[in-house]
Amino acid sequence: MRSTSKSRIRRLATGRLISVTGGAAAFTALNFTVWERTHSPGMQALSLLLTFGVAGILGPFAGVLGDRYDRRWVMVWSEAVGAALFLAMAVVVDLGTTGLLIALAFGAAIAEQPFFSSSRAAIPNLIDDPEDLNWANSLVTIGVHAGIAIGPVLGGVLYEAIGPSAVFALNAVSFVLSLILTLTVHGDFQSDRSTAAHDEHQGIAAGLRFLWRDTALRRMSTAWFIFVLGLSVGMVADAALAESFGMEAIGYAMMITAWGLGSVLGSASGRWLPSGREGTSMVAGAFGISIFSMIVGVAPVFWLVLVALFLFGACDGVTIVAENTIMQTRTPDGVRSRTNAGFEAVLSIGLAAGYLMAGPVLGVVSPQGAYRIGAVGAFIAAIWLLPLRALDHGGGGTPRDGAGRPEAADAEAEGAAGTVEPAVPGSIVSFTSAEALEAESAPLDRSA
Repeated sequence: MRSTSKSRIRRLATGRLISVTGGAAAFTALNFTVWERTHSPGMQALSLLLTFGVAGILGPFAGVLGDRYDRRWVMVWSEAVGAALFLAMAVVVDLGTTGLLIALAFGAAIAEQPFFSSSRAAIPNLIDDPEDLNWANSLVTIGVHAGIAIGPVLGGVLYEAIGPSAVFALNAVSFVLSLILTLTVHGDFQSDRSTAAHDEHQGIAAGLRFLWRDTALRRMSTAWFIFVLGLSVGMVADAALAESFGMEAIGYAMMITAWGLGSVLGSASGRWLPSGREGTSMVAGAFGISIFSMIVGVAPVFWLVLVALFLFGACDGVTIVAENTIMQTRTPDGVRSRTNAGFEAVLSIGLAAGYLMAGPVLGVVSPQGAYRIGAVGAFIAAIWLLPLRALDHGGGGTPRDGAGRPEAADAEAEGAAGTVEPAVPGSIVSFTSAEALEAESAPLDRSA
């Protein structure tokens, strides 16, 4: 990889590290503030839903910006609006208006969506060699997961030391620093938008349509929906799980840190992921998540919980690198931002549904029982992902011709390889044969 290409990705990854760390610290301070002022589980759930659940569902609207306008400037304006909203939170937090504070946080979470979808979609265009895509995705994912690991602890410490207003203001500064770094990244953030291939992907829902029409991406989306639906119940149970071992708040923080450090390690290992092995790596990581989630669910001592969460995070980091590479290389540039945003929306729906289920479920099962439920969901997702191993045969997630129509390629694969498709159009109850997925593959066309 040329030094200029390395520099672009490193700056992008550094910007993600700074902004995600600041954002995680700020949202941690927000949750502490909401709980301290209201002591209402309902208000706490509302804050989580609006900042981590519902905001992502609006992603397809944000994805349009990255496909219609210059992604570099979409990222810049996204960070600028986010900085302004967090600065406003720093001002209003002392007024005691919790509802207004949550509303501004909701706006900030929405403002971040164009940045996430555009930056992920831009990565294939910023590298010089498609073989380096796993390296690039790994580095950016390291920045994201390191921020997730560091941010909550930093937010808790700063909350006690300088108060929530200062934490929100510092996050606004982190967004500005990320914005400046984005401005220093020189290169093409998207391909030529004047090609005819772009004309077939019109409208806000184009990304969701592409996810559904592409056999591999449809399977990946449904698998991860099942995964987050189960694991989100375990996320809500984390504090109670730490308490059940007599560890209270310090144990809760240690659990988050263990997962975060593991995810950084897993993301880092993704840089050595061989090009052409993304399908197998994703399946292996999904089975690993299921195994280690079950260990959390049956662990007799707290240190084993921490070890299992560390390894859980490591498997998660590997799957995210593989997932990004598969999605980026199978999606034409003209619809890539909307496809990424659509995928995040699917996961957000699962996350929000899991949060809503968590209360009733935790009234029936123990905190460790919630993790056992999550392990079963992860196992089902891993089984559903098994056919994606066939992508390795065609170059590890390498797509059909980006200018081609997914439904045409799928139909051709069906006729050639005997794909078993459901009788009802649109049903997800289908099992695509390995031969069909392999038949879809074609050399990567980054100009589409």
